[in-house]
Amino acid sequence: MGADPAVSVTTATADDTLALGVALAGVFRERDVVLLTGELGAGKTTLVRGIVAGLGSQDHVQSPTFTLIREYAGRLAVAHVDVYRLERVQDVVDLGLDEIADGRALLLIEWGDAIQDLLPSDTLRITMTTADPTGEDAERTVVLAGQGEVWRARWDDLEALVGVRSRA
Repeated sequence: MGADPAVSVTTATADDTLALGVALAGVFRERDVVLLTGELGAGKTTLVRGIVAGLGSQDHVQSPTFTLIREYAGRLAVAHVDVYRLERVQDVVDLGLDEIADGRALLLIEWGDAIQDLLPSDTLRITMTTADPTGEDAERTVVLAGQGEVWRARWDDLEALVGVRSRA
């Protein structure tokens, strides 16, 4: 059993971040958990827009900051969750994340590092940083880190998708 894998990708524009999300959609399966971390304006929701589009959904993706959960249908059911405003562990438990889409949804959790201990050990952590969070087309660094056996087993597929994207 090796170390958990990680790779870093740079996106120059919001369109590049969307395209990265579209590419990443190809590796996701039912019940996957993705933690999205980064400061406000780092591009987390933009990346989610790409993932949802890559899964074949025509739905308009909005930040779930005030609704907490937004659901989208495509090749996979997607639950886009924002736990930024939740203050207690019980608030997260009350969301019933394990029950969305009969427990089969792909969970994309913004600010997910705050609740990582409540989630399965097999997760994909996506950390996004930018020097200019107010700039729509500011360069972003996206670090993908697979945690657990599921992601170690799928890492070659993920790297192939990211590799095609990062050479573009």
